[in-house]
Amino acid sequence: MLIDTPYKIGDTVSIKLSSGEEMIARLEEETDTKTIVHKPLMLTATEKGMGLAPYMFTVSDAKFKLNNSSIICIAKTEKSMSTKYVESTTGLALN
Repeated sequence: MLIDTPYKIGDTVSIKLSSGEEMIARLEEETDTKTIVHKPLMLTATEKGMGLAPYMFTVSDAKFKLNNSSIICIAKTEKSMSTKYVESTTGLALN
């Protein structure tokens, strides 16, 4: 039986934190106790709809280690939001 994995290392993933916040980031590593992500952005509500804001304002381009105890769930990010994430983190406009 072939098992389809919902996401893999290198994918843009959406992470729901136990604090209620939603994070979008590139998945770097996942173990039983920790998840490492790169360039995390938080989903925010703006006047024009949903937007993305830095996870932390006081750090430069870094990887973040999240304790799995603070994560409710992880899923591969929907295509249009994934495109917006890539455009926000790289400056490249995707079609």
